[in-house]
Amino acid sequence: MDWNILFFVVFPYLSLAACVSVTIYRAVYRPFTISSLSSQLLERKKLFWGNISFHWGINLVLLGHLGALLLPKGLTLWNGEPLRLYLLEATGLALGIWATAGMVILLYRRLTEARVKVVTTPMDLIVLGLLLLSGVTGLLTATVYRFGSYWFTGVFTPYLLGLLTLQPNTALVAPLPWIIKLHVINFFVMLAVFPFSRLVHIVAFPLEYLTRPWQVVIANRQADRLSANQPSANPIHKP
Repeated sequence: MDWNILFFVVFPYLSLAACVSVTIYRAVYRPFTISSLSSQLLERKKLFWGNISFHWGINLVLLGHLGALLLPKGLTLWNGEPLRLYLLEATGLALGIWATAGMVILLYRRLTEARVKVVTTPMDLIVLGLLLLSGVTGLLTATVYRFGSYWFTGVFTPYLLGLLTLQPNTALVAPLPWIIKLHVINFFVMLAVFPFSRLVHIVAFPLEYLTRPWQVVIANRQADRLSANQPSANPIHKP
């Protein structure tokens, strides 16, 4: 059996099919299950620092990956100057550290806060574990196999485009080190897990708010004044 075909062709298509089909099913037949289920009322301090670090860090890192996929020539031109290459690599590494630190805080919070542990599901821990693994393998890739922003456009951009066009080419990823392969496989695992977790709330856009009628709120000030002027039901009589 060719493990590269299994992990980089068969598994990506299976995970993508599961992600799309289950997400559509939940949106159509179980819309009320799509929620972030916030635990902010149970603990705020760790949640604040973990959320800020994780969301900002991971979103900017994902935007960088998306830019390398959609604009490979532009990224190659940018990296043609060594100073710009070093600046981009340092920025990406700093954002990766920031996002990973946020994941550690969020996982620590789930495991140590008694009130948060009560509402924590096994899926929450699985998702946080996968995110943490993605962050760690990404940081190892950025430090051990440097200048990923340079070789990404020659390896993963054509590989991912090949998947999308149903022309996968495993020869591009077969010679890669196992750390990088693990980073990629972990992404497809998260893609498969995505629709079964609370992460699915990312695709819940409240479009109905654009077309629903205005809500009119009328304050009954006269009733409030009457209530304020009425004597207390249990008056206290002083001698």
